[in-house]
Amino acid sequence: MTTRAGFVALIGEPNAGKSTLLNRMVGAKVSIVTHKVQTTRARIRGVAMEGESQIVFVDTPGLFRPRRRLDRAMVAAAWGGAADADVVVLLVEAHRGVTAGVKAIVDTLHERQTEGQIVALAINKIDRVEAKVLLALTKELNDAYPFAETFMISAEKGHGVDHLRTWLAQSLPEGPYLYPEDQIADLPMRMIAAEMTREKLTLRLHQELPYQLTVETEAWENRKDGSAKIDQVIYVARDGHKGILLGHKGETIKAVSKAAREELEEFLGHRVHLFLQVKVRPNWLEEAERYSEMGLDFKDGNG
Repeated sequence: MTTRAGFVALIGEPNAGKSTLLNRMVGAKVSIVTHKVQTTRARIRGVAMEGESQIVFVDTPGLFRPRRRLDRAMVAAAWGGAADADVVVLLVEAHRGVTAGVKAIVDTLHERQTEGQIVALAINKIDRVEAKVLLALTKELNDAYPFAETFMISAEKGHGVDHLRTWLAQSLPEGPYLYPEDQIADLPMRMIAAEMTREKLTLRLHQELPYQLTVETEAWENRKDGSAKIDQVIYVARDGHKGILLGHKGETIKAVSKAAREELEEFLGHRVHLFLQVKVRPNWLEEAERYSEMGLDFKDGNG
């Protein structure tokens, strides 16, 4: 039996649907999905088995023009993930077309593509436009870059995703599996748990605040009765943020805790006791330790 294994990087602008596609490919919720941009911070890898192939997905942060240190570290992580991959899939939203951001990504692909690397195009959210728009968009993008293959998909509804996964499986190099077959993500469970809580916070809070906070899992205790006790800290930059996060009579933090606990229980398959604490750390965006907790390199934020 000939096995294949390799890394596939999903790249694109924020909100292009990379996390939704990853979760559908892997068949489990590994990468958090919200309607807010810049949700994915770390290079979360999801593992999918397809026939005799093991596809390891690198879910990169969305590519955008960075302003702050955290933004720069995220963009560096995204291109780092793409550089290490055997196959790169550029995701473009059908209804938004070739934006300035997509043009910038294509220009960078010309500069950064490594030898032997395969680059494919996936036009996502195809249900939002007519066929003639899709054809014109396909031509425009393929004129701009020599993509190995173009796929029309809807990550949310699943259209075209099986075809893309089959093609990816056949495009990977021959070799032994990189992970045990039953493993879906290489992120430590502590980080996945923190990401789930951060997703719930992002959904509850508005505007800028989600980008001013981070969640870390401080302690994890597996109890004799089969349940887990998980302690998490939410770091915010200002006292005012703490009040917003707690909400009137603690209602906001209670709702977030309940939603995160329920999702963790479903993911882990057993009971969870989740304890959230909110701490003010004015300079957390400038602390190297916070970045390593997110799987990012603090030094990449320079410049």
